[in-house]
Amino acid sequence: MTTTTGDVPFRILPRITDRNAHFWQGGRDDELRFQRCRQCGYYLHPPAVICPKCWSKDIGVEAVSGRAEVLAFSINYQPWMPGPEVPFVLAIVHPVEQDDLRLTTNIVNCAPDDVRIGMAVQVIFEPHVEDEVWIPLFEPAP
Repeated sequence: MTTTTGDVPFRILPRITDRNAHFWQGGRDDELRFQRCRQCGYYLHPPAVICPKCWSKDIGVEAVSGRAEVLAFSINYQPWMPGPEVPFVLAIVHPVEQDDLRLTTNIVNCAPDDVRIGMAVQVIFEPHVEDEVWIPLFEPAP
């Protein structure tokens, strides 16, 4: 895992709470983190207070490998607001640790026309250090 370099685009950043800080601030330690049930091992995203599989309230936080697969994507050509330069790829990926774990993200460091369903990707973080937010983005895996 690594951090993006160069200018950071404008983004509307999330409000950090006790429940989501692990996810938005994990990039500071170069880790993609999700909640995980300590009883059955199920990963939860978005954060929750109870496991949807076994109903346990024993929820912890755990780092994953950062490897994922592209499940769906769209190439955006419309500049809706200041931010990522167009075209950019908005994608849904699933981390390899759990088939039904989903994350909406951008695919970067890749020509938009090269993105494919099933493509192997890895996490990279876009730092917004002043706001203590590290946005998890994904790039093609080697």
